[in-house]
Amino acid sequence: MFLPINNMPELPEVETIVNALRDGRSEYRTSVVGLTVSGAEVLWVKTLATPGEEEFKARVREQLITGLSRRGKFLVFSLTQDFFLIHLRMSGDLRLEDREDECGSPKPFEKHDRLALNFKEGSRLVFNDTRKFGRAWLVKDPAEVTGELGPEPMDASFTAQQFHQMLNTRGRLLKPLLMDQTFIAGLGNIYTDEALHLAKLHPLTQSNEISLNQSRRLLEAIRAVLTEGIRRNGASIDWVYRGGDFQNHFQAYGRTGEPCPVCGTLIERLVVGQRGTHICPNCQPIH
Repeated sequence: MFLPINNMPELPEVETIVNALRDGRSEYRTSVVGLTVSGAEVLWVKTLATPGEEEFKARVREQLITGLSRRGKFLVFSLTQDFFLIHLRMSGDLRLEDREDECGSPKPFEKHDRLALNFKEGSRLVFNDTRKFGRAWLVKDPAEVTGELGPEPMDASFTAQQFHQMLNTRGRLLKPLLMDQTFIAGLGNIYTDEALHLAKLHPLTQSNEISLNQSRRLLEAIRAVLTEGIRRNGASIDWVYRGGDFQNHFQAYGRTGEPCPVCGTLIERLVVGQRGTHICPNCQPIH
């Protein structure tokens, strides 16, 4: 199976990282919640979106991490006075590690490390980002960063009727609309392709032509593929995000020329909104 490597972590991958960091799972070994910041190191200044470097270092010092959550594709660290947000973008990764090696010497940073929070407990949280697209913010209110995001697709209060109204008030192609973070938060190329395949909807369908029943089916499909993605710890398809196995269960994404698991028709690749898109022409006819 050919899988492109230019996909950023989506909602399930970010949720997996949040759960692991918060609960001390996987390679993180211990929870980041309850650690106290002793200082910060900004290794590439553009990684820090706001505030400036000196203010960031002064403000974050002595703050306790009281919680960790996700909003869309953002990691949201709750501190005693502020909120620290990270967006991994295409190649961001987080390490929680000891600051010293086994000999007690300071552990050197890796080549693509961009920012680090040092903790009084002797560890540090390091943001590594090969392509330099990731960003971090220290703000009083996370809405300063996430305020324009659309609804969370997994939120039980987000109804099919609301979703249908949102779709019908916009005359846009379905796939680019679903990937618009101001429309709905957390979907990217992989899970949009998977959800559209499950819902049997073509990505070039106009959103204002979607019926209420189709809207309900699509919302159910979005939730189903996200839930399965989270259950499988996301998809691991490149050198950045690792540990998940949802890539072994794709129904459409990246399966060009392979038989559709539903009907056996060969999966086709087309370009929608400048993004490689994978469909079953039989299950997802264009009307």
